[in-house]
Amino acid sequence: MTAPLTPPDNQPPEEPQHPEAAPAGGHGSTADHSDHTGLGGPELTRELREGALIALLVAVSGVLLGVVWNWLAPHIPLIADTRNVYLKNTEGEEAIGADGTFVLLSLAFGVLSTAAVFLFRRRGGIPLVVALVLGGLLGAALGWLTGMWLGPTLDVAAHAKQVGPGVTFYGPLRLQAKGALLVWPIAAMLTQLALTGLFGPRDPEPPAPDWSGHQGQDWSGHQGQDWSGHHRQEPPAEG
Repeated sequence: MTAPLTPPDNQPPEEPQHPEAAPAGGHGSTADHSDHTGLGGPELTRELREGALIALLVAVSGVLLGVVWNWLAPHIPLIADTRNVYLKNTEGEEAIGADGTFVLLSLAFGVLSTAAVFLFRRRGGIPLVVALVLGGLLGAALGWLTGMWLGPTLDVAAHAKQVGPGVTFYGPLRLQAKGALLVWPIAAMLTQLALTGLFGPRDPEPPAPDWSGHQGQDWSGHQGQDWSGHHRQEPPAEG
């Protein structure tokens, strides 16, 4: 006789478990969803942190732009009498020269700062381009304010009274064309795009497609087959 299969102490029988059959809404799907949700999170955070640091460093370098601009830009000579202040040379181009010097220096700072950042990172990305553009705009504005602060005083009347009538003095360093402030960020953006296109990392090329129509086919099992549509019969073996 066969022993009864009733479990002791009236306990219900254990159900067979199948580890390979995972529930559809179990922990596995939740883990997969969390993995896909957090994909790229640390990488994006790191790029944003680096972008903020790069923008800050580029903006601070605008102080050097202001120092060099005040040193190289031509200053406007003025002369005063007891009542008014006049240009000493009415046909002078010192104002245009100051703007031109600022544009050339901003162009050089944009190219050099972007090249230094590219040598440090060796890759591009939208956060990096935004950081270079924003840092270049802030750097140009800081350089403009620094150059004016280092130059002659903005109070021309007080300066004229200080030097006396008939004495030549220099007027404040001004930027007539405010559009020159955009030269640095534009130069930085174009330089970053050019360097990334020329020296940036390349994406792997996809494999060439097989247009023969026999992908993955094993030809070893068709040695005795006639491709005209009929099977080739092997000759009988000799006695």
